[in-house]
Amino acid sequence: MSRLLQRLFGRLPIGWLQLTHKRGRFAAALAGVAFANVLVFVQLGLMNSMAAATLKPYGFFQADIMISAGDANALAEGGNVARQWMLQALADPEVAEGLSLFVGTVPWDRGETDIALTTFGIDPGRPGFIAPGLTEDLHLLSVQDAAILDRLARGLPPDEAAAIRPQTPLRFEAQDRTLTALATFAGGGGFGGDGFMLVSDQTFLSLFPSRSSAAPDHILLRLRPGADVPAAIARLRGLVSDQSLRIRSYGDAAAEDLRYQQTQRPTGVIFGFGVLIGVLVGLVIVYQVLSADVADHMREYATFKAMGYGPRFFLGIVLEEALVLGLLGFLPGLAIGTAILTLMGKVTTLPLTMTPGMAVTVFLGTVGFSALSGIIATRRLAAADPADLF
Repeated sequence: MSRLLQRLFGRLPIGWLQLTHKRGRFAAALAGVAFANVLVFVQLGLMNSMAAATLKPYGFFQADIMISAGDANALAEGGNVARQWMLQALADPEVAEGLSLFVGTVPWDRGETDIALTTFGIDPGRPGFIAPGLTEDLHLLSVQDAAILDRLARGLPPDEAAAIRPQTPLRFEAQDRTLTALATFAGGGGFGGDGFMLVSDQTFLSLFPSRSSAAPDHILLRLRPGADVPAAIARLRGLVSDQSLRIRSYGDAAAEDLRYQQTQRPTGVIFGFGVLIGVLVGLVIVYQVLSADVADHMREYATFKAMGYGPRFFLGIVLEEALVLGLLGFLPGLAIGTAILTLMGKVTTLPLTMTPGMAVTVFLGTVGFSALSGIIATRRLAAADPADLF
């Protein structure tokens, strides 16, 4: 390593030699940096999984415009929308068709465990609103109390889910009714539920007797080919009588839901602060190590200063130490963080994985806060007077 650094810097690697002079402290410093990296990796993994879980249900449907209640910040939150607004929206010549979307949580008591299924009630006669991977089985929902079940739902054994098909359906009790799962799709557990389920709008209303067919949770609209979505939204805002409604493009609705989850919901805020705390922990650890090293070698630095070496020379040495700590501390942090995220993903069924983007972001952040720590640590050298140290 010394020879490599000597070729890289074109001089004796003083920073590396000073760090490795006390191997115990050097190992502790690397462990501290690795710990900070692991903390950031886990928090970023959770943030990414929350984003994936938030956007996942939007991928089940296809629409150009979504009409929601004024307080509907998320797909499964907010008030209902009168179905009459869909009829008004259909008066626009660019609107081809509309769909009433019902959303609710159905608890499934499996004895030892309960599964909370985020359930969508739809009209099975409108396949144009459903994602291609789900349209093949959509006709099965025409049967009362039929369901398409999330085979990745948390708490549902994989072998039990794999056996579900029209020839071998799965019957279970929920909301005092017997539902029949005739097919499955890939969803996955999230932070708001253990999985998803698709049923017809009529089955949904039987599961929730207090709900009305005239008041869905959202209205999805599809425009005619070539229609201008922003222009259609502007017309609909003037056409629909209720000015409190949120009329947005389907993509904007998903983006606003994600932004709401990340910035206003407690879970997203906590994850964000977790990343910040991890960065601060790494910054403090590296600064303490470098500051202690500067203090231990203050006389040597003062000698160099008396010989005429300037601030750039001392900054180069300390930055060398900072980069060594950042680089060597990142590698074990990456390995441990990947292992933890993989284990957590298997236990929770959340989409927790190490992505190249996460690795690059944390690597650049580690190098950045290590360099910042080095710059701060050199401030003591700038004020040191060689005459006062001898």
